[in-house]
Amino acid sequence: MVLFMNGNPSFPQCGFSDKAVAMLKNLDIEFAYVDVLSDGFIREGIKEYANWPTIPQLYSNKEFIGG
Repeated sequence: MVLFMNGNPSFPQCGFSDKAVAMLKNLDIEFAYVDVLSDGFIREGIKEYANWPTIPQLYSNKEFIGG
């Protein structure tokens, strides 16, 4: 699982990213993360890749799960 999020799991920068991290932790799901705030190219590119306009976005095996 990879979570594209605003900030990082220790310091999420939006409420939706915070809720996504809390959900994954509560379910004991191991995940990696990408802080989209650190790279505008990734931030815009991931939205196009999934055809989903918002962050956070969750992926499993390179497949978009949801935002």
